[in-house]
Amino acid sequence: MSYHLLIVDDEVLAIEGVKSDLDLNKLGINRLHTAINVRQAKELFEKERVDILLCDIEMPQGSGFDLLTWVREYYPNTVTIFFTSHADFKYAKEALQLGSIDYLLKPVRSVDLENAIRKAQALINRNSEFNRNSQSHQLWLKHHSFIIERFWVDLINHSIPSQPSSIHDQVELHHIPITEESVFLPILISVQKWKKELNRRDEKILEYALKNSAEEMIISDGSNGICFHLDRGMLLLIMVANRGTNWEYERLSQACEQYIVSCNDYFYCDLSCYFGLSVEAYEMAGMVAELRRQDRNNVAFVNQVYLQNDNGTYRPHAKLPPLGVVASLMKTATKDAVVHEVETILDSLVNSEGMNADILHQFNQNFTQVVYSFLNLKGIEANQLFGDEESRQISESAGRSVMDMLIWARHAVNKAMIHAEAIKETEKIVQIVKIFISQNLDQDMTREMIADQVYLHPDYLTRIFKKETGYVLSDYIVIEKVKVAKELLTHTDRPVSVIASTLGYTNFSYFTKLFKKHVGLGPMEYRGQNNKDQ
Repeated sequence: MSYHLLIVDDEVLAIEGVKSDLDLNKLGINRLHTAINVRQAKELFEKERVDILLCDIEMPQGSGFDLLTWVREYYPNTVTIFFTSHADFKYAKEALQLGSIDYLLKPVRSVDLENAIRKAQALINRNSEFNRNSQSHQLWLKHHSFIIERFWVDLINHSIPSQPSSIHDQVELHHIPITEESVFLPILISVQKWKKELNRRDEKILEYALKNSAEEMIISDGSNGICFHLDRGMLLLIMVANRGTNWEYERLSQACEQYIVSCNDYFYCDLSCYFGLSVEAYEMAGMVAELRRQDRNNVAFVNQVYLQNDNGTYRPHAKLPPLGVVASLMKTATKDAVVHEVETILDSLVNSEGMNADILHQFNQNFTQVVYSFLNLKGIEANQLFGDEESRQISESAGRSVMDMLIWARHAVNKAMIHAEAIKETEKIVQIVKIFISQNLDQDMTREMIADQVYLHPDYLTRIFKKETGYVLSDYIVIEKVKVAKELLTHTDRPVSVIASTLGYTNFSYFTKLFKKHVGLGPMEYRGQNNKDQ
């Protein structure tokens, strides 16, 4: 069999380098085309047959991903190989190799390029064999997956009513390969956690690889199926067959298990697969909604395959225990003892097999109430202690899974108890406040501003400050400012108005009145008397 190859790269030298490395006769390539941008590539597709597309990712007038999206819509039988010079994509190389598309890093070694092309040829040959041997498979491949994906997405999102007549109209209109004998098996694939921090661009690359790998590993040779993105971090794989088909659940389950292991190793994520029941098209929206619900309620386990028998078993909800012991331990025990008690309670809920998203949400509410009550008892404002970005993100994630809940529990308990322990050291807090006041005498300080420095409620700080020093905060600030004013009046020639401004008083008359109240003399009288005494 002969093949037509198209190379797309905005760097002409890169194209020439690849051409020089290719032995066209050895690879059975009888036509070689080149393009330097997406527009030229599309023009060639419309004029020439293209079996294999070798495409750069980063190009100034449209990316390789943009071109592939277009190719999959209009030329679904073309096999694509990506290559790029960006080293930060290095981790994605192994990931994409699991799918039907290879991924090469420039400069491409000739042996890697040859292997990638031979892999593409093998896939083309396999698809050609399917076309010859399976009329239904030929019909499935004839229509671009984009049209089929759009049909299913619209049906699941109720843009197409879940009525046989409405579905029949759409099938006829868009030539969707569905007959009256067609039945479908949906499998929901949900990413539960990325194991490394990713920006959105890298996440999309890995999601793309997840999709390709699912098609390669779960939809077996000769089977009909489609896989597409349902939501962020969520794929839907739909197997299709004729009514009466005996679905190979054991094979599919094993394929999903292998897929999960590969994703753990190469895609830096935990995920689970949820099998639905065999349904007709008009039942698909309801079944997918049920699979989504099961995924939402799976807050305890990762990297699992859930067959419908497992999913369909109704389990009683876990009984939420009171958290009085946790509250008591926060007052009397160590941080480790409190965290251990939280872990024990959550383990018990998970082992009861009734843990779900609602129960976890309720537990989170009760736990947060315990922590906030403890903070209130200690005079600590929760928004000051947990108002930072890290605490906000950890708190918001607590309801996603038991593991995320444990992370929030450890964070909240540690922060609350460490700070509660710190406020026992009243002298230290008072010293911090005094230093802050002395360093900010030029400011119009409020007790709220000062309380923020030690994460205490203003009323509570005022009480402990007066108990320790004998002064109310506002009086202490004035006394310190008057001390500095006396020093400046005695040892400098600065005008009184400048001294007042230096100490944060913009109203000269008010400063004079305040100074006289505490010293018994006005600023000018004090300066004159002090100079006279000297």
